[in-house]
Order: sequence, then structure tokens, then C-alpha cells
Amino acid sequence: MINEEGNPNYFKGRGAQLNTDNRFSKNVYREEHDEMIDEPLLSDSRTQILFEYPKKIVNPIKSPDVPGKYSMNPYQGCEHGCIYCYARNTHEYWGYSAGLDFERKIIAKPDAPRLLEKQLMNKNWEVSAILLSGNTDCYQPQERKLKITRELLEVLLKFKHPVGIITKNNLILRDIDILQEMASHRLVHVMVSITTLREELRVKMEPRTVTALNRMKVIEELNKAGIPTGIMTAPIIPGLNSEEIPALIETAANHQAITAGYEIVRLNGSIGELFKDWIFKNYPDRAEKVLHQIAELHGGKVNDSRFGTRMRGEGNIAQSINQLFKMSVKKHLSGRDNFEFNLTAFQRPNNNPQMKLF
Repeated sequence: MINEEGNPNYFKGRGAQLNTDNRFSKNVYREEHDEMIDEPLLSDSRTQILFEYPKKIVNPIKSPDVPGKYSMNPYQGCEHGCIYCYARNTHEYWGYSAGLDFERKIIAKPDAPRLLEKQLMNKNWEVSAILLSGNTDCYQPQERKLKITRELLEVLLKFKHPVGIITKNNLILRDIDILQEMASHRLVHVMVSITTLREELRVKMEPRTVTALNRMKVIEELNKAGIPTGIMTAPIIPGLNSEEIPALIETAANHQAITAGYEIVRLNGSIGELFKDWIFKNYPDRAEKVLHQIAELHGGKVNDSRFGTRMRGEGNIAQSINQLFKMSVKKHLSGRDNFEFNLTAFQRPNNNPQMKLF
């Protein structure tokens, strides 16, 4: 199999190169005998925005591996197209594929700010930092136009409610005015996700994302503005980006990062098929080795749902990655991270006439 440079059927600008079957669907479309059809089974490559109006936007975090109690996601699906993204499987619950559909059918929740405001007005609400987003990037390309994330931040600021943000898009700098005000009350913490400094790898693995250099500049600009920001080196994929851990953390430290985190890649559900197809097309010379090392991290399988090990892995490779990460953090970021969320500033704007609607 060959990469985009020699394959006319390679979907340039997309991470996934196929639509895997939806495990919940009874029927699937396949082009198995192309000699018997008059025209190819075409697939619309344009991005579609679909609107969803759920009953709530804040969800409890049930995983003991993820810090915090709550998360909220203004979008499902993500144009960034990261081939490894664990959120791909959630697209199947909406009736779509975890493959190309995940990147091209973006579900937006325009009612999210109103739902958040309603939730925070609930007298039984327990204040704890909300993770934005725990699933797909809240600053993905469509946010530039829809501004749902910005409106969510406006609600959080009004209530003086803490929030943790993870993103890989420099669009977050658009909202630096709100974030700076929140930071003055210790209400916000940001992690910028950066997996590689090599452009050749980024454009294949995360095709519609901002360059690593521009993400480093985001870390620097946010910290200079007083907004505590670190780097999330996730996921770490042995044989692809694992050797970059020291360089990633050193470069982030040079751009004022205060902390760092990491996770090990896991290929659950349809992601296993998508990743295998992708790596054989793009890196056929090392595909088998990378897949073998991923399996070695997870007890002989590329997928792993076990709490406690799924995000860190196990075995010699996992230990080596963990040690390399810890050494890099100690060398470059020691003593920088003393951030704690302020949980006491929360207040309900009871004098707001609009609150009577709730």
C-alpha cells in the first residue's frame, strides 16, 4: 500500500482513509464488485454541520483515570482528523462511521450555553472544574463561525465557575480576553495537545491541525497573559513519536509551559482498523513493528479498556516511556506547576431578570 504521493484514491487532508462499519447499523453499503457497476460509489468529501439539541450539556466523568467530576462537549466529531482519536468510536452512537464520517459530519450543540446556565443555576449543583472538552476539540475549525465555546466561557465567567480546557487549535487565542479574566480568579487551566515536532508526521497523523510551532506559540502567549498552560503529549505511539518526548517537553518549557501530561495510544473499537489501514498506507516499512509495540503495551492487544492501565500501558515499553517522560519533566519543568482551581468564587447571578426563565 502506498501513501498519498502515489495513490490517487488517498483522501488528502483527512486522517481516516475509509469508513468503517457502524456496529449498531443493520445495513452497510459496500463497493465489492466494481466491474459490475457503471459508476464508482462516490463519497461526499465536504464537511457537513449537523445540529443537535440535547437535554443537558454537562456530563459526569465516570472514569477513574480522568481527573475531575464533569465534562462538556459542544461538538461531536472533529475536522482535525487525528487518526488515533479515541472519540471516533462515539460517532457510531449517532449512526455514523468512526472513520471519514467522524471528520466530515460534525455535530454542533448551539443550545449548550443555555443548558450550562440552567445547570449552574440548579441549587444542588456541586462546584468542581468542568473539563472542556473531554471528547472532541472545543476549538475545532467550526468554532470560528459558531462560537459555542466562547459563549460557554462567557457563562462560566459570569458564574465564576472553574474550567479546564484541552485543545490543539490556536483559535483559543481569540478568547484570551475571557480567559485572562477567569485566570485572575484562578478559574481556568489550559493544556495544549502536541504529539510531534515533525511536520512530515503531523500532516499525515493530524491533517487539519495547527503546526506544532504555532501550538508552542499558543502555550507562550497564554502563559504571558497569566493563563496557566501546559503541554499534553498525547497519545504517545511507540515507533512513531515516543522518542520525541524530551524534545517536546524541552520546547514547551522554552515557550513558558508550566506542566506536562501524557497518555499511551490505545486502539479501541473501530480505531484499530482505521489506524492499521492508515499506518500501512503511510509507513509500510514500520507498520508491523509499531502495531506489535502498541499491542505489547496492552497485554498483547492493541485495544485496552482496563482502568488504571489503558492510558499508561504496561510492560517494558510502557516503563521506558514513563521514565523518559518523568526525567524530561524533572529536567525542564521542575517547580513550575503550583496551580489549584479556586472553588470558592462561584456565585449565581440571582439579580439577573433572565434567570427567572429557569
